[in-house]
Amino acid sequence: MAALVEPVVGGIDPLTPVPHRVVAVDRETSDVVTLTLDPLSEVLVPALPGQFVMVWAFGVGEIPVSVSGVDDAGRFALTVRAVGPVSNAVVAARPGDTLGARGPYGTAWPIADAKDRDVLVVAGGLGLAPLRTAIDELGGGGPRRLTVVVGAREPDQVLFTADQRRWRDLGVDVQITVDAASWRWDGAVGTATDVVARLGAAHDIAFVCGPELMMTSAARAAIAQGTDPANVWVSLERNMHCGIAHCGRCQLGALLLCRDGAVVRWDRVVELLRERGR
Repeated sequence: MAALVEPVVGGIDPLTPVPHRVVAVDRETSDVVTLTLDPLSEVLVPALPGQFVMVWAFGVGEIPVSVSGVDDAGRFALTVRAVGPVSNAVVAARPGDTLGARGPYGTAWPIADAKDRDVLVVAGGLGLAPLRTAIDELGGGGPRRLTVVVGAREPDQVLFTADQRRWRDLGVDVQITVDAASWRWDGAVGTATDVVARLGAAHDIAFVCGPELMMTSAARAAIAQGTDPANVWVSLERNMHCGIAHCGRCQLGALLLCRDGAVVRWDRVVELLRERGR
C-alpha cells in the first residue's frame, strides 16, 4: 500500500501556512515554472515522492501543489502551471518573494514495493512533476528495469529535459512522445498510452500520473500488457481545500483524497472513475 502519512506542519494550527522564501525560479515552458522554496521559520517534514503541500499566495488564496523536488536543507521545489488566480500569483513569484506552505499531505508512491522489480512510470503533461522525485529515487538503483514514458501536447511542453538526460545516463529507458509535432521534432508522435501499448512486455508495477482520461487509458494499457491491477497506482486530484480530511471537498466515494490519496491503487478507484464518467 502507499504510505499514509499524518499531516505534520510547523506551528500549532495545522491550517496556518509556514512562510517560505522563493530562492529560485526556473521556467520550464511558457506557462509552467519550478520554484524552489526555503523555510523562513519552521521546517516542514520532507515530502515523500507523490505527496503535496498547500501553497498560499498571500492576499490571493491557497492551492494544492505536488512536491517536485526536495533537498537536505529543508528546501523543496514546486512545479506550477498558471491556470487561475492563485496559480498565476504563484507563477509570478520572483526570488526574494514570500509564499506560505503547509503539509506535506497525502499518500506516496510505493517506492519500497518497486525494489528488484520491473517498473513502468507513465506521465502526461504536468503529471511528470509528482513523479519526478520517484524517478530520481528509483533511478538511483533498485528496480531491475525502469521504463519512463512521458507524453506532452507538443515539444515545447515537455518538462524536465535536463532530468531526462540524467535519467538516461543512469540507465533508465526514457521514451518521449507528443500529440502534435513541430518541424524540429524527430521523436515519437502520439499519446503516452500508445507508447505503453507498444512496449510489448509486462511490468511488475506501474505508477501513472496525468489527466484523468490519460491515466485511465494508460492504466488499462499496462494491465493489458500483463501488469496486475493491484500493482497499478495513479494520482488523483479533486478540490483539496483543507488538506487534513476535515472539509470533505475532495471526496471520491469513500475516499478523501487529501488523506487517502492523491496516490491510490487502481483497483480501488476504477469503478468510482467509471461512474463519474457516465
